[in-house]
Amino acid sequence: MSSIKQFQVTFDCADPERVARFWCEVLGYVVPQPPEGFATWDEFNRSLPPEDQGAWFACVDPSGVGPRLFFQRVPEGKVVKNRVHLDVRVGTGLVGAERLATLEAECARLVPLGAVRERLLVADGVNESCIVMRDIEGNEFCLD
Repeated sequence: MSSIKQFQVTFDCADPERVARFWCEVLGYVVPQPPEGFATWDEFNRSLPPEDQGAWFACVDPSGVGPRLFFQRVPEGKVVKNRVHLDVRVGTGLVGAERLATLEAECARLVPLGAVRERLLVADGVNESCIVMRDIEGNEFCLD
């Protein structure tokens, strides 16, 4: 019998802290406490060798239910579509105009944070409507 494993979702990005803080706003996640012995994450960062400063950042679900999100700096930029993306489930259980209104309201909240709306995928009889978006570094995600 298999057991359920905890997991984290890792993002490659140019500016880990900036992207992590964006996703904190999107998902209601929080930045965890800095490592023991450090009052702030800035203090911890300054203790690292220069090449490691700002190399990663993380955020967590304050309820402990959702996965930890980990953001790591990589030298290359994003050039193609993500192989994995997050579906932000804001319209679960809703259909038709009520679902569209909920998706549009969440889209309107995220655009000022730096998200970019790509396109609306309208319900097709099999799948409900969703909005394809991009985060502040161009990673695709869906409002679902």
